[in-house]
Amino acid sequence: MDSLILRTGVRLLLPLMLLFSVFILWRGHNEPGGGFVGGLICAVGFALHALAFGVKAMRDMLKVDPRSILGTGLLIGILPGFLGAFSGEPYMTAQWLGALGTPVLFDIGVYLVVVGAILAMVQTLMAEGDE
Repeated sequence: MDSLILRTGVRLLLPLMLLFSVFILWRGHNEPGGGFVGGLICAVGFALHALAFGVKAMRDMLKVDPRSILGTGLLIGILPGFLGAFSGEPYMTAQWLGALGTPVLFDIGVYLVVVGAILAMVQTLMAEGDE
């Protein structure tokens, strides 16, 4: 798609969408939101960038394969659950170290899984359209 309006709008909106997605991620522990919704907002921002500038531009901006983001998020989401198990509690029991706790790490993992999965799908679907 070759639209000056879309490219200009995406340049302005992408940083705002990324900031808003992080805001939603951090506030999600006390109110609705969190890793899933924040990840969706982030992925939509990058999908709009791919729509405006092409999949190659999105890959260049990310610098990491979306499947690697997904795998890293899965690892970050699973590992905090074991901290509760190591202290004699059931798996996924929240453990707190000051203000940072395992629920925050789990939400970050969910955020990365959602971003990686959506961007892998977008990348695959848009790359097939280019061929």
